[in-house]
Amino acid sequence: MASVHESLYFNPMMTNGVVHANVFGIKDWVTPYKISVLALLYEMTASKITLPERRRLNKLILPLQQGPDLSLGQLLKTVEECCPQTAYAVKIRLHEMADGELKDMEYFFSTLPTPFTSFDSEAYKTSVVGLFMRHMLLAYNKLSFSQVYKLYKSLQHYYHSHYGRPADGQVGLPALVADNSDMDLTSSEDIVGDRIDQEEVDAPLLEWELRSVALGPLSQKQAEYFLARQAYLLKNDENKALKPASLQEELNNMLKFNPDFAEAHYLNYLNSMRVQDIFLSAHSLLHYFDRLILSGNEGKSNGDEGYGRSLRYAALNLASLHCRFGHYQQAALALQEAIRIAQESNDHVCLQHCLSWLYTLEQMKGSDSTVLTEDSVKMAAHFCLPYLASLGIQSLVQQGTTQGKTAHKLMDALKDTDILHWKHSLSELIEISLAQTTSIWRMYGKSTMSLQQAQLLLNMSSLEPVNFGVQQNNTEAFAVVLCHLAELHAEQGLYSAVLEILQHLKEHFPPHTQHAKLWMLCDLKIQFERHMNEGKYHLAEQLVTAISALNKTEGLYRNAQVLKALNRTTEAYSILQRLQVHCEKRKCTEMIIRVMLSTAELHWESSGFSTALPLLLQALALARQHHLQSLASETILHLAFTQLMLGVPELALGVLHEAIEPVLAHGAIMDKGRALLLTARCQMAVAGFRPNRPGQADLRLVVLALDTLNEAAAYFSKLNCKERLRDVHYLQAHLHRCLGRTAQSNKNAMLFRLLDQELQSPAPPVSMRL
Repeated sequence: MASVHESLYFNPMMTNGVVHANVFGIKDWVTPYKISVLALLYEMTASKITLPERRRLNKLILPLQQGPDLSLGQLLKTVEECCPQTAYAVKIRLHEMADGELKDMEYFFSTLPTPFTSFDSEAYKTSVVGLFMRHMLLAYNKLSFSQVYKLYKSLQHYYHSHYGRPADGQVGLPALVADNSDMDLTSSEDIVGDRIDQEEVDAPLLEWELRSVALGPLSQKQAEYFLARQAYLLKNDENKALKPASLQEELNNMLKFNPDFAEAHYLNYLNSMRVQDIFLSAHSLLHYFDRLILSGNEGKSNGDEGYGRSLRYAALNLASLHCRFGHYQQAALALQEAIRIAQESNDHVCLQHCLSWLYTLEQMKGSDSTVLTEDSVKMAAHFCLPYLASLGIQSLVQQGTTQGKTAHKLMDALKDTDILHWKHSLSELIEISLAQTTSIWRMYGKSTMSLQQAQLLLNMSSLEPVNFGVQQNNTEAFAVVLCHLAELHAEQGLYSAVLEILQHLKEHFPPHTQHAKLWMLCDLKIQFERHMNEGKYHLAEQLVTAISALNKTEGLYRNAQVLKALNRTTEAYSILQRLQVHCEKRKCTEMIIRVMLSTAELHWESSGFSTALPLLLQALALARQHHLQSLASETILHLAFTQLMLGVPELALGVLHEAIEPVLAHGAIMDKGRALLLTARCQMAVAGFRPNRPGQADLRLVVLALDTLNEAAAYFSKLNCKERLRDVHYLQAHLHRCLGRTAQSNKNAMLFRLLDQELQSPAPPVSMRL
C-alpha cells in the first residue's frame, strides 16, 4: 500500500517548482561558452531559418542561457539536432575568432545587435535574448584590457580543446580567472584598483584543473536553474535527473567555490537519500541549516522569524530522516526538540507537521496511533491545512483496513478526501488516494475494481505544472499501481504483458532509485509463483534469499512454501510458527490467515484433517471479520477439501457453492482451476464413483464432473501447471472408462503417462492435496 507520508518532508528549496537559491556574491560574467551562445543568437537573428528550425532553436534558448556551461562539442551537437546550418555558422564564427586575433573578438562584440535599437528582432530589450545580450555586453565592457586578453586566450583554449590546436603549436593560456568584483555588474569600484597579481595570472595550471577552471563557478542564474531542474526531477522523475555520482560531483564543484551555499547542501541531502547514505544525508542536512542561519538571509527562505524557524524545521527534518532509516529512538528525540522549539515560538503549522510525524512514528513502531491521527486531522482542519488533514484521513483509512473496518466506510472517507483534493488541486494526494484505493480493493479480493482504479490513475492527467518537460508520473503511487497491475496480469497467466509492465517499471524506476524495491519485490514474487505453479521448486528456492532481503516476512512465508513442497514438513512447520508469532505482533492479518492455511495443509499431509478443522474455522472468522473476500474464499476451499477427506462430500459441495462464484469472478487462474478440480472430486464422491472399484455411480453427476474437469484443465494449461494437469488427466481417464468411452479414456491415460514421465517425480495421491 502506498505510503501517505512521503510528502511530509519539509523542502525549503521548492515553492511551486521554483528553487530559492542564493549564490552569495556570484554574478554574471563572460565565459567562452557564453560567447558561443552569443554567436548562436547572432546567427539566429542574422540568417534566414525555416519556421520549424526556428521553433526548435527557440526552445533551446532559455536552457542554454540559464544552464551550466557546456563543452563546445556538446553545444554544437545540441544545435545541430535542431538546425545543422546554424551549427555550422556558429562553428565558423568561433573559428574566425579563435584562429584570428584579439581584434576579431572585439569586432564580434561590436557587431552584436543592441537591445535598445533592435525593435524588430529577437534581441529587443524586453526579450529573453535582449536581456542576455545586454548582460553580456555590460560585463564585457567592464573588463580591463588584461582581462579581455585572458578571455580571448580562454576562448582559444575552449575552441581548440574540441577541434585541436593550430599547426604552429600555440599553447592557450588557462581560462579566465578574474576577481569577481572586477566582473560584477553591480560593482562600483575602480577596475584598475583591484587587479590580480601578474605572477598569479601567468602561473600554469595542472591538466586536471583545466576543466573546472574553464567552466568556473556557476553564476547566480545558472545555479538557480541547475538546482531548480535537479530538485524538480528528483521529486517527479528521478530517472531523468543526474546519476547520484554525477550530481555529487557537480555539487562538490559548486561547494568548492562557495562552501556557504546552503541550497547546494540541501540538494546534496536529497541526493544522498537516493542511495540510502545515512551519514552523508545527515551531514548535508545539518550543513544546510547551519549555513542558512549563518548566512544572514533568513528572511528570504524562512520568513520574518529568522533562524528560529530554521532550527525547528531542522529538527523536524532530522526526525523524518531517522524515521526513514528506522532509527526510531533518535527520531523521537529530534521530534521532541522540534515540538519544544515550535511551542516556544507558537508555530502552529510546525506543530501540526510534528504531530503528523508523531503518529507516523507510532505506526512505524507498530503501536496504535488512531487517537493521535484523529487529533491531527481535527487540528489541521482547524488551522486550514488541507494537505495535512487529507494525509491524516488517508492514514486513518490505512489503519482501518487492518482493523476490520467495512469497505463502504473507508471508501466514503476516501471520497470526502478526494473532494478536498480536487478543490485545492492537490494532485499528489489524488494520486496517493487512487493508489491506496487500488491496494484496498486488491486486499479485499476485488480484482476488477482494483484494475479499474489502477487504470484511472495511469490515464489521469496530472494537475501539476509541467516544468522541464517532465510529467509527474514517476512517484511512488505510480510504482505501486503498476506493481498491482503486473501481479493482476500474472494471476491471469498473461506473462507477456507482465514482462512489458516490469520493463516499463525498470526504465522509469532504475535500481538506484528509492522506489525500485517495489518492482524488485513484485518481480521476484511473480517469478516465485510461476516456478511453484510449474513445479520447478529448485528454481523457486533460489529466489527465497532475494525476497527475504527485500521483505523479511514475505521471505519466511515463501521459504515455508518451498519446504512444504519439498516434503520437509518439520522445517516448514517451525518457520510457520515463528512467522505467525511475528505477524501477530505486527498485526498483519493477511499473512496470519495465509500462515494458518499453510499450517492446515501440513496437517493434511499427516492425515490430521480433524486437527486442521479448528485452524481453518479460525482463519475463516478472521477473514470475514476483516472483509477479506479472496482469503475467505480460499479458506472455504480448504474447509471443503477437509470435509471431503472426512467423508462428507455432500456438505463439502454445499460449502463450495458459497465460494465458487467469487473465485471465478475475481480469483487467479490457479485458484479457479483448484476450485473446479475440487468441485469435480466432490461431484464424483457424491455420485458414488470410486476408481478401480466396482459399483454403480450416478452417471449424470459423472458427466457433470467430467465437464468441470475439462474447465479446470483449460485453466491449468494457461499456467503450464503440469502436476495439476497430470491429476486432471488421471481422473478424466477413470471417468471416461466409467462411461464406456474407451478412446477418450486411452487418450487421457496417454497424456497422464507423458506428463508423468516428463515430471520424473512420483505423483502424490490425488486425494491428499487441494
